[in-house]
Amino acid sequence: MAIEDTFVMVKPDGVTRGLVGEVISRFESKSLTLAKMRMLTIDDEMARRHYAEHSERSFFGELIEFITSGPVVAMEWTGESAVSVARTLIGATNPAEAAPGTIRGDLGLLTTHNIVHGSDSVESSTRELEIYFG
Repeated sequence: MAIEDTFVMVKPDGVTRGLVGEVISRFESKSLTLAKMRMLTIDDEMARRHYAEHSERSFFGELIEFITSGPVVAMEWTGESAVSVARTLIGATNPAEAAPGTIRGDLGLLTTHNIVHGSDSVESSTRELEIYFG
């Protein structure tokens, strides 16, 4: 196993619902270390960079509209196999299919409003951390 960095973002619905502390607590409980954190409202250009791989998808406009609708909390987490650990903690994209005990399984409401984003690979993490933390 290797020490990795991963990107996690509490989306506008998670911030609005006051779940930032809950999300942070779950990551800390898995022995990941919070290395960086910032709250911001994403502009259209940053949102398009973040979701570039989905630009040809029919739901791209909805993604951009939602992620720019309010403040988010962007974070860098570090630890053993941080990417896969974070993905397991977050759960399936659709909260109805996410396992109990995961963030989305316990707290998510809709696929489009599923509380949190997490990088799906080390490569994605590197790209996303660059977008949010330079």
